[in-house]
Amino acid sequence: MSTIYYLKKSWVKLPFKIFIFSFLISFLVSPFAYSETGGSVIDGGFSDDEVKRGKRFFMGLLPFEREHESCVSCHYLTTPDTMNWNPSAMDIALKYAQLDSAAFRNSVMAPTGAVMSASHQNFDIGDEDLQMVKVYLDHLAVNGPAPEKPSINRLIIFLLLGIVLTWALLDLIIFKKVKLKFIPILIFIGAFGYQLVMIYEETVKLGRSQDYQPDQPIKFSHQVHVTENQIDCMYCHHTATESKTANIPSTNLCMNCHIVVREGSRSGRFEIDKLVQAHEEERSIEWVRIHQLPDHVFFSHAQHVGAGKLDCAQCHGEVEQMHIVRQEADLSMGWCLDCHRETNVDFLGNDYYKTYEKFHKEIKAGIRDSVTAADIGANDCAKCHY
Repeated sequence: MSTIYYLKKSWVKLPFKIFIFSFLISFLVSPFAYSETGGSVIDGGFSDDEVKRGKRFFMGLLPFEREHESCVSCHYLTTPDTMNWNPSAMDIALKYAQLDSAAFRNSVMAPTGAVMSASHQNFDIGDEDLQMVKVYLDHLAVNGPAPEKPSINRLIIFLLLGIVLTWALLDLIIFKKVKLKFIPILIFIGAFGYQLVMIYEETVKLGRSQDYQPDQPIKFSHQVHVTENQIDCMYCHHTATESKTANIPSTNLCMNCHIVVREGSRSGRFEIDKLVQAHEEERSIEWVRIHQLPDHVFFSHAQHVGAGKLDCAQCHGEVEQMHIVRQEADLSMGWCLDCHRETNVDFLGNDYYKTYEKFHKEIKAGIRDSVTAADIGANDCAKCHY
């Protein structure tokens, strides 16, 4: 009996012990699991201590009595949510990796372009300190930025909920330590219900990338090009009316304007120089694709833009107001089906729909006043999953 009593007593305290143990393990292990490897020495023969010192200068931790802004206040290390027109630390590192210290100092103290020149007016740093910054940037160019640590908070919560509901279930069936039975029942229902919600949310996210907003190799702003400079969408994405995909403009097409325009009002010359260099080297800009449907889904821009006469904003949102393009809609099947049910097609006067004689007769007879995409078979499974 004493053994059973001891087990029952220990079981009541078990969830608390497991919680403390899990917290300590996650706290102690995570720094080691994602820490950077040390001991590297870059090509110039500088040690890790010198690289770290250069990083401190870049981050503004040194010198202690500086009057100018820190480098990182403009030249970011992690991708921001809003457009930062200054070149990133990685961009600077790659561009100036091949320069010696004297050339690097000249570039820092007298940057090209009115925008960068204005931001560096009060910049003052000693030769030795700037050399350490160059060492850090060279190291960054070779090794790249540190990988972002993955968030495991939801996984820990999910596991802890599993422990709690297991304790509640076993107490109800075996141990029966809690006298008020509705307490473990409520705990079980609450923990299990929240787990189901978490599973549903994570499952829904599979294959979707709503609000995806990646950093691009060149800071291209649709707001600047479309709204401020009045460039039509079809000038760059000219295949949208006749092809399955809306093309990404080639470097040659961009150079139609930038053969003359070599300095931006916000970004200076740094970003446009990337385009010019790519053009001179006859290579394409590796833009990051944002809108991506699963491989088992057929979608045609020609069908929607060319035949259906849909406006780009109906699917992509107000891209003309975006500095950094993001995926506006979730592009789920339900979202597409709802759009097909609710959207009236440009039916009358559209040569594409001349063959739908039944609907034309019904409109003339006043039986119907509009035709939706679903009416003409847009929601048939084989339309997208042939």
